[in-house]
Amino acid sequence: MVTTSAGQRSSREGRAEPSVVPVAGERQVAYAEYGRPGGDPVVFLHGTPGSRRLGALLDSPAREFDIRVLAPDRPGYGHATPWPNRTVADAAAFVTPVLDDADVETASLVAFSGGSPYALAVAASDPERISRVDVIAGATPPALSDGPPPMQRLLTGLARTTPWVLRGLLRGQAWLASRMDPSVVVGQYAADPDAVPDAVADVVRADFLEAVAHHRSGAVTEFRQTAADWEIDLGTIGCEVGLWHGESDANVPIESVRRLADRLPTAELHVLEDADHLETLRRSIPEVLASEG
Repeated sequence: MVTTSAGQRSSREGRAEPSVVPVAGERQVAYAEYGRPGGDPVVFLHGTPGSRRLGALLDSPAREFDIRVLAPDRPGYGHATPWPNRTVADAAAFVTPVLDDADVETASLVAFSGGSPYALAVAASDPERISRVDVIAGATPPALSDGPPPMQRLLTGLARTTPWVLRGLLRGQAWLASRMDPSVVVGQYAADPDAVPDAVADVVRADFLEAVAHHRSGAVTEFRQTAADWEIDLGTIGCEVGLWHGESDANVPIESVRRLADRLPTAELHVLEDADHLETLRRSIPEVLASEG
């Protein structure tokens, strides 16, 4: 079910059916709600690739801390229209309409992994709407990195030179993921997929499948653009920024996150010992949401 009725949102608490919001031109974005409808608003930005469905991992702690989570599909994912020529700096153009549709004046942003540049971009370009940013296991600007891990380097290269090959690869991964154990997807984010609880693994697989179910454009666009200059003046971000990162994160090495923290005037770095990419998300969510409520 897809609905645009604000009055029906309370009945969708903790579910992933999206509201659809028109944006510039003939495009649309979509978002789901989790947590408590009357709680303090938080916008959750998924990874790359990803979708609104990852917000289900925030549902239970959001209820506990009286948080209303708005989890949008970024352009080219899930039910959001592709926007292949967008840049990182365009992020407010698809986040602000979600705030407007949800009747939210200001909100905090929580971003996971590849959602990091878009959260920072919105905070820089639309500061009156954003009260705080928390980045969990977040990607870092290329200029602050010693270089991406081999798999990310491969995906970025394909996005730049042969995007049709990357689209085919994602389609093939989705075919496998829909027929095999969730560890096929979870292994991209966790050092030991078997240690991830089944409920979490199911959400991670559903998130990936939804991300590429209708388009592969979102992933191709984001792998290409986040490997280039983000075009964000990090020094202009005035709200508080929390960076939550695992010492054992193989997807985004922590040294590049330390450099990012040095470039953000109000950043506070929280280091999680022995945590990989996905475990950082699992372990940090309760503390992040507790600070938002």
